[in-house]
Amino acid sequence: MLPSTSLARSRLIVALDLPSAAEAARLAERLQGHVGLFKVGFELFAAEGPVLPRYLAARGEGVFLDLKFHDIPNTVRAAAREAARLGVTMFNIHAAGGRKMMEAAREGAREGESGGARSLVLAVTVLTSLSEHDLTEIGIAGAPEEAVVRLALLAKASGLDGVVASAREAAAIRAACGDGFIIVTPGIRPAAANAQDQARVSTPATALRAGADYLVVGRPITTAQQPEAAADAIVAEMEQALTGR
Repeated sequence: MLPSTSLARSRLIVALDLPSAAEAARLAERLQGHVGLFKVGFELFAAEGPVLPRYLAARGEGVFLDLKFHDIPNTVRAAAREAARLGVTMFNIHAAGGRKMMEAAREGAREGESGGARSLVLAVTVLTSLSEHDLTEIGIAGAPEEAVVRLALLAKASGLDGVVASAREAAAIRAACGDGFIIVTPGIRPAAANAQDQARVSTPATALRAGADYLVVGRPITTAQQPEAAADAIVAEMEQALTGR
């Protein structure tokens, strides 16, 4: 059975990296039915707390809470529990926090389950803004792919649901971690778009063909004159890639 457009749409995450919850909520309302999930990150959470993810979850929208928890295990366990209580679909932590911290996040998500639905816990491997030169500067030798795969395997061994990683490493993660391990890929840009501040970017079709499950797209949609049309165009490209995968 070929994937439907609704499947492609369900895999598209829009990054609501906007100055206010009110502005982000208005955009989310416009995009309702055009995308699968909405990502809420540091900017909005620092400005207004959990108001937006709670509002979106209450409306039945899928929410990716992108706060990248990284602390001692007990602190991360408590944060994961509260994130799950918001009703978000998924949230992330840093794999660099180690096995004990990742296991604590998994347990916290279980403690925060609501209505039998557990939030997915994803590990951030290597930020898409980091190049090989950047990794060398912070003491991580070798190509980004080597670090990504190593951290992805550790996340899987720790019982997490998947990872956040660049599309350029998606195929290597899929080969190492197998099917059923979720790969969420940021740094997605349509072919004609500028890479902006991402060092490792990819098109939607390339990312999906490499093995990514969910794609995170921000400014190509959020700054478009017609965000709905921009989202639909990306979904169409995703549909073609999923059909041929």
